[in-house]
Amino acid sequence: MINLTARSSLIIVFVLLFFALFLYFPKIYLRSNIYYISKDINKLYAHYISLQEENTFLAQQLEDMKFKNQIIDSLLFNPLEPKK
Repeated sequence: MINLTARSSLIIVFVLLFFALFLYFPKIYLRSNIYYISKDINKLYAHYISLQEENTFLAQQLEDMKFKNQIIDSLLFNPLEPKK
């Protein structure tokens, strides 16, 4: 039978503690890294979505300006009132 003294019990507890830390530290480290990387990805994706919306809005504005320019050009070169 093993005689447990205070000193040997303390050594066993520390060995088990270091063993547990050795096993779980990589898991904790990876989970925290995955969490922060996913936060960054979500932030970048939200920025990407907003830029897509802005691009759509700017494309619509450009199309409207081209249409207005065509109307103005047609009125300048082909006025509605006949020349006398």
